[in-house]
Amino acid sequence: MGRVANIREKRPGLWEVRVFAGRDAAGKPVQVSKSVRGTKKDAQRLAAQLTLRPARGAGRRTVSELLDDYVKHRTPTWSLQTRTTYRGRVNAINEDPIASIAVARLSVRDVDTWVLRMRQNRVGDASLKNRHAFLCAAFEQAVRWEWITHNAVKAARPRARKVPPREAMTPADVQAVLAAAATMEPAAELALRLAAAAGARRAEVAALRWDSFRDGAVLVDHQITPDRSKGPEDPERYVYGPTKTVNSRLVSLDDHTLRMVAELRLQRQTVTPWVFGIDERPPAPDRLGWWWTRARRISGIDPKWRLHDLRHFSATQAIAGGHDVRTVAARLGHADASMTMRVYAHVVAGRDRLVAGTMAAVLDDPIETPTRHGRLRRT
Repeated sequence: MGRVANIREKRPGLWEVRVFAGRDAAGKPVQVSKSVRGTKKDAQRLAAQLTLRPARGAGRRTVSELLDDYVKHRTPTWSLQTRTTYRGRVNAINEDPIASIAVARLSVRDVDTWVLRMRQNRVGDASLKNRHAFLCAAFEQAVRWEWITHNAVKAARPRARKVPPREAMTPADVQAVLAAAATMEPAAELALRLAAAAGARRAEVAALRWDSFRDGAVLVDHQITPDRSKGPEDPERYVYGPTKTVNSRLVSLDDHTLRMVAELRLQRQTVTPWVFGIDERPPAPDRLGWWWTRARRISGIDPKWRLHDLRHFSATQAIAGGHDVRTVAARLGHADASMTMRVYAHVVAGRDRLVAGTMAAVLDDPIETPTRHGRLRRT
């Protein structure tokens, strides 16, 4: 018996397609219901797709069960920090009614309603975007497993509120906070300077060892992250592991920063293998956060600035100084230059205006050309 699709227009431009997709393990019929925006032809195209290749494995599995299977499947490829972050997203999704909906029945409207609930609960744009992206990835995996044929989460595209790009600290701000850190202890000043000079993340700076410095550069290939399954007093709580992107990068440093490293090494290399440690154990990244908070307070700069803003400062200054985005992306450890372009698009636009000025000079400046009598003529 052929499978027949039901098509109905829920409201102008929004169509619902229903198709019988077989029976589950208990012998009960399973229907696939999908929504699509567009014309009736778009709905008919989706109906044909669902009819020819219906979902085979979803059965009555819920969104929560899909997330569990997806995490189990992907965990071996994730770093400890990524696993911790994603587990938080799974927990947040599971607290919402969307978690109990069957994967095969989830519609675009269900996803839109979920997004609306998050906004009503004052979930920030960044968290909302991260949860949506995680759920979308899980449903993409369900498509590859042939549980479903259509990713309803991907079809629903929540729009973020328009916000101006984040400001960057000024050189005066950074110099003031470094001077304040120098009054605390040399390690504090060096830690903050490395965050600004190399654009390194807090966890990456904390993971630096004396052998990380070589040939005028620093090798950033590890980070220190807390294992949240262990208590705050557990000496093994902090884990030394690969960076967020599981990549390594060699970042060149200026002479002043290298001299500061050499001076601190003379004092401490016999005490600890860690640049910012106090013993043999990996140092807590929170120590750098404490240095930042205290130095910011002493310097008197705006309290809105975070330690992570030193990383933004580094990228902004590099791009504004005329360095190409690909080089800046490599220093930051971004997976690709497109991420740098998205985050620092406003800075790149500023450089683009300078290019316009260069082109105007080439096109509009008078040019001297020789006449047939050998004289120069300005055109």
